[in-house]
Amino acid sequence: MSTKSVEEINSRIREGKCVVVTAEEMIDIVASEGPKGAAKKVDVVTTGTFGTMCSSGAFLNFGHASPKMKASKVFINEVEAYAGIAAVDCYMGATQVREGDPLNAVHPGAFTYGGGHVIEDLVAGKEVTLTATSYGTDCYPARRLTKTLTLSDFRDAILHNPRNAYQNYNCAVNLSDRTIYTYMGILRPRMNNATFSTSGQLSPLLNDPYYRTIGIGTRIFLGGGTGVVSWAGTQHAPLTPRNERGIPTGGAGTLTVTGDLKQMNQRYLRGASLAGYGTSLMVGIGVPIPVLDEEVAYHAGVSNREIQCPVVDYGNDYPQGTGEPLGLVNYEELFSGSVEVRGKRIPTSPLASVVRAREIANILKSWISEGTFALGAAQELFPTAPERVKVPE
Repeated sequence: MSTKSVEEINSRIREGKCVVVTAEEMIDIVASEGPKGAAKKVDVVTTGTFGTMCSSGAFLNFGHASPKMKASKVFINEVEAYAGIAAVDCYMGATQVREGDPLNAVHPGAFTYGGGHVIEDLVAGKEVTLTATSYGTDCYPARRLTKTLTLSDFRDAILHNPRNAYQNYNCAVNLSDRTIYTYMGILRPRMNNATFSTSGQLSPLLNDPYYRTIGIGTRIFLGGGTGVVSWAGTQHAPLTPRNERGIPTGGAGTLTVTGDLKQMNQRYLRGASLAGYGTSLMVGIGVPIPVLDEEVAYHAGVSNREIQCPVVDYGNDYPQGTGEPLGLVNYEELFSGSVEVRGKRIPTSPLASVVRAREIANILKSWISEGTFALGAAQELFPTAPERVKVPE
């Protein structure tokens, strides 16, 4: 088996000789030239995803005033940021809603503004109003602070998302007799629609299902700027059952990602309002996959037809933590506009934008091709399934 190292690929990037293709382009290359041929021909495969990722937020340091303060409560545009970190540090979570929001008092609530929207406003260059209060100490005597800031006024602004880029996810339906409002969108009764997430064959962890190249230290496209994979994400579950292609048939892997919010772009970080559920943040992520050998090439050539996900009832089974999936469907079917579940043809709609995911993969491709983005070799790989599928000849 011929192999390449990340260092060798980075050398080719510096020399302007690196062959970079998107995950969609890699499908045809693997099909026509086989994994061996593809591994010789291609150095890097770029991926992309853009969708709602609730486990996201930003660490913000708003700097000391005079007199100094140890903030115990912080609000930005009336959205509370967690202040139990240090004197002028706080964490704005994507799902935190504006103070006084009626929530679901009149169901379904609109949830028009929350932490995800604050983060979007910051990267859009808008002014925000920060209010902080304190109980006062000898070293930090101030008790109240109000000021108007833009992103550049924050001393530090770090996007740090504990769980992003789910490797796979559910297709959601509703078997109950009423319309329900969920983080998977609005689901009509008696299984009259289905929603799904991830970008299928473009999605980062579906193109490296065993995390052979993605780990701590992997450099990525994050929110329009650059970032790193800083840890395995919360709820990382590599032992999720897999199909014959090695693709998990459920959520499986996740990533913790970190980057400089000041580099980022509103196009790839958007606040989201989910009726009856809450607020969130839509995040754009692109991960480059160094083609180290034919096994990496084979997995990076996966197509929507080969990626399956479970159909789950959100009317009862999901909220109650009971029941089994209603079946498996593949992403080719999901993107076609309808799937058949238990003999019923159901219209489908995606929660992730494939158009934006494709855009991200192409931007990352151009950065690498132009020599402005070098790969970061993973310093530590994540735990994975005990056995990998055999690569066909």
